[in-house]
Amino acid sequence: QVQLVESGGGLVQAGGSLRLSCAASGFTFSIYAMRWYRQAPGKERELVAYIGNVGGTTNYADSVKGRFTISRDNAKNTVNLRMNSLKPEDTAVYYCNVYWGARNYWGQGTQVTVSS
Repeated sequence: QVQLVESGGGLVQAGGSLRLSCAASGFTFSIYAMRWYRQAPGKERELVAYIGNVGGTTNYADSVKGRFTISRDNAKNTVNLRMNSLKPEDTAVYYCNVYWGARNYWGQGTQVTVSS
């Protein structure tokens, strides 16, 4: 079955950096686009970053453009999110996502907390 396992979250001061990773299994990773979402307390889940199946196409939410970088390693079935210049408003649970078999799959999420 499809499994997505996120790691790398934590507590960081404003201006700091974190690197999130998502290990995927249960599907042919290399042919599917991957996404990172986040959900802050009391807010809806929002799309943060997208990467195409071969990594040539990426898209970002306006709020993270120039600060976050999504990448993937198809040999290791992982997708990463490098987050620089973090702000308190980036505080949220971050989720890895794939749309496979006509439905969305999510990991358990990893908490990112940015202190001011």
